[in-house]
Amino acid sequence: MTAPAPRIAVVVFPGSNDDRDAALALEGLGAEPVLHWHGEQELPEVGAVVLPGGFSYGDYLRAGAIARFSPAMRAVAEFAADGGFVLGICNGFQVLCEAGLLPGVLRANESLSFVCRDVPVRVERNDVPFLSTCETGQRLTIPVKHGEGCYFADDELLRQLEANGQIVLRYDGDTPNGSIDDIAGVVNADGNVMGLMPHPEHAVDPLLGSADGALILCWAARARRATRRRHPRPARVGEGVPMSATSSRWRPPSCLRTRAFRRAADNGRGPRRAAGRHARAA
Repeated sequence: MTAPAPRIAVVVFPGSNDDRDAALALEGLGAEPVLHWHGEQELPEVGAVVLPGGFSYGDYLRAGAIARFSPAMRAVAEFAADGGFVLGICNGFQVLCEAGLLPGVLRANESLSFVCRDVPVRVERNDVPFLSTCETGQRLTIPVKHGEGCYFADDELLRQLEANGQIVLRYDGDTPNGSIDDIAGVVNADGNVMGLMPHPEHAVDPLLGSADGALILCWAARARRATRRRHPRPARVGEGVPMSATSSRWRPPSCLRTRAFRRAADNGRGPRRAAGRHARAA
């Protein structure tokens, strides 16, 4: 008997413009996305929550500064406190930082201009759920598109993040926004809340130039959780066993064998070929 697809809430704020993109990517990876309006005070029964990219409330005052007060964010904070998985993408990352669910802040890009291009990012650790299908040190190509993506933390906080292993993604090469220490993504201390500026939902099909984003969104296909109360606390960062300890070579996970990859295979670019650069680099 086939298990039901895990339900993933995608919170929609006024000004969100990547909510449908995130939902489409999650559906293609085997999840059941549920668009959730920000004004709702209770989350539906879901296995995880995604805060998508966009310009919530027009980025007035500061990106994410108003959205953090949305009724849905109180439910998201409770969900995360109970061990639920929460992923913030671009504007979602900004909202999580403003809400205090992730450390640090996102400031205007160092260039003071909007950036929109593919960037290489490096996986710093894979013992967090969101990156469990990657190899530590693996290089991913994922697009960015933001004007306020410069991650900043003062010296004390930066030392804490390093000591706790909370920096999970770094830009590999030129940093597109001037982020301190090339930081592209961080997690909370428990490892169940993650934010990143690159857009993995725009890199889930080889036809778009990269399917590397699927490696980050794959965790959603396994986020099975009946209720918030029944989920055990996730292992703290560093407690898990890295994938490299059990596998000498990277292999595309089963959740990558989806409709998008089958379509690519019909055009002569199957999942193995699409992911081949990772296997060769492993």
